[in-house]
Amino acid sequence: MEKKANVHPECINASNPYHECVDYCLRKIVEAKAFEAEQKDDDQNSAKAQGARTVHPVCINASNPYHECSEFCFRRIAELQDKTMGCEQEGQNKDSTPSSKDTFFQNEASPRDRSHVDLQNSESDRNHTQNEDETAYPNLSERQKKLFDLRLKMNEARKANQMAMVTEKRKSEGDSEARGVSKEKWLEDRKKKIVKLLDSNGLDLKKAYMLDTQESAEAKYKKWEKDPAPSGWDVFNQRTLYNAYKKRTKNIEVDMDAYNRAKEADPEFYRDASSLQYGKASKIPEENIDKMVKELKDRETKRNSFSRRRKFHEEKDIDSINDRNEHFNKKIERAFGKYTLEIKNNLERGTALPD
Repeated sequence: MEKKANVHPECINASNPYHECVDYCLRKIVEAKAFEAEQKDDDQNSAKAQGARTVHPVCINASNPYHECSEFCFRRIAELQDKTMGCEQEGQNKDSTPSSKDTFFQNEASPRDRSHVDLQNSESDRNHTQNEDETAYPNLSERQKKLFDLRLKMNEARKANQMAMVTEKRKSEGDSEARGVSKEKWLEDRKKKIVKLLDSNGLDLKKAYMLDTQESAEAKYKKWEKDPAPSGWDVFNQRTLYNAYKKRTKNIEVDMDAYNRAKEADPEFYRDASSLQYGKASKIPEENIDKMVKELKDRETKRNSFSRRRKFHEEKDIDSINDRNEHFNKKIERAFGKYTLEIKNNLERGTALPD
């Protein structure tokens, strides 16, 4: 059977005698050709990449065809070379230790000879460093070597910065824990000492009070006698108010003679509700009024001068010049501390970047 003219020879259905190619077939043929061309290009690029990959001949993974040396490989190779060079130099120093005669002739050499020797040594050192650079960075241009060195320096700086951050965090988190551990250890040591003293005196732990001196016992009893400060609703109960009244009237001087005279002069000194003079103001001496005014003024000044004692932390950084500035800094810290914490830490570490 003759093939039809409208059938493309590269069509997958060309063997079908009843098939006729349309636009779809032609489009698929073009796509297949493009895909084959891309595959060829990828194969060629991969072959070139394998042939041009940077692999140091001393690297332990040089036999791997898919391995490509990175910064870690070059750094390890340089460290190994430094170690081997150090071992060789030590061996040479041991083998070629100069005798006293040689040192004498070296010291007696002329300055010209010494300068010549120094120049030779500097040239050999320069050549040695160049050889090390060439062996450490194979198949790299000068610009690539500089870029590689810059990347190494950036990595070192990044690691140092991270280490500083970690140490600072440990310091900030370990203060409270360290204080708690030291206090617990102090209590344990104190308890051990007390137990040892009791054992030496043949006493039980319940009779530890027998080891107290007179001064320590008096201080302990005085502390026990002191009532705790009222808190909560106990501040407004009758007992607390009565104690406050006694405290206020403790320093008031009472003239009993004047009191008795006033009581004798007025038959209704203690008035009740059935008295005809109920509600009438009695005569009060001016001295008593002055005493009352003085007591009220003293109480007001005492109230104004009262301030709750705050704890002083010695390990805290000092960022103020006086008490007023310290109070202002505390207010600013309460308001904006959580927003400026990162900036403050960066400035203290020296890692803040300019805008």
